[in-house]
Amino acid sequence: MTAVRAILFVPELALVLAMPPMLMSVIAKTKAWFGGRVGPPWLQPYYDLHKLIQKHAVYSKTTTWVFRAGPIVSLAALLTAATLIPVLSNESLMGFSGDVILLAYLLALGRMFTVLAAMDTGSSFEGMGASREVTFGAMSEPALFLAFVVMAVATKSLQLSEMIGPGLLLEWRIAGPAMILVAGALFVVLLTETCRVPVDDPATHLELTMIHEVMVLDHSGPEFAFITYGIALKFTLLGSILIHAAIPHSQEIGLFGSTLRIAELGVLAVLVGVVESATARLRLNRIPMFLAGATVLSAIAVVLVLMRRTG
Repeated sequence: MTAVRAILFVPELALVLAMPPMLMSVIAKTKAWFGGRVGPPWLQPYYDLHKLIQKHAVYSKTTTWVFRAGPIVSLAALLTAATLIPVLSNESLMGFSGDVILLAYLLALGRMFTVLAAMDTGSSFEGMGASREVTFGAMSEPALFLAFVVMAVATKSLQLSEMIGPGLLLEWRIAGPAMILVAGALFVVLLTETCRVPVDDPATHLELTMIHEVMVLDHSGPEFAFITYGIALKFTLLGSILIHAAIPHSQEIGLFGSTLRIAELGVLAVLVGVVESATARLRLNRIPMFLAGATVLSAIAVVLVLMRRTG
């Protein structure tokens, strides 16, 4: 990336970092509309983050530095991932050939430290949530990796900005069914990785069904703000991958294209709100089947793309 492009990317990156809480607000407003309620104010997520940052963190005597490092490392991993994923344009800030592998490791690093921080409390309750997080995370990763394989084969590139860039438009014209399967698998991964219904419910307080929320019960103050913002940022990043893969733009996009991408992310947030309003949370023993279905979708897409390549 040239120096000029890097300078122009600064306001875009600032907008990307400011947008995640608003997407959470869109989901909350959508769910409120389905429930016949007004819902919280549009800026409520920003108010909550500001209030948390002003508070002091409270630590248990049983915790170590791992507990304090969990939210910081997780957020740092996501912020680094934001430089590799094109969100409002077709180009990332620090993209390079093979950056999709680094992206996978960054997501795994964030999950690992979140789990370690939960286990560091010594609570069997949080350990239960950590076990579920690792289990379901491991089941969603094959679907994500196989989706990356489809896009890598289609674009003949291992750079994420090219894998989900304009070159993917040709694949939609030639192998549309395979790309539809990829989009479906990525949507399931999005719901899983961002703790949304039907895999998890961020609003639940039922002990036996909590997954992500139970892992962060002991965090408070600025560290809980990092966790809250981090999950919103993760939704924005994974949602951007889904949007770019499902609706690739044909050329370099300017102001109009960036505005369109913001609108597409808003529509995705509304869709997630509709899913959460129209469906119930799955029983824990049904979630593996749900995630296995996403892996099957990606696997079939891989077969279809490889058959087209070799046929």
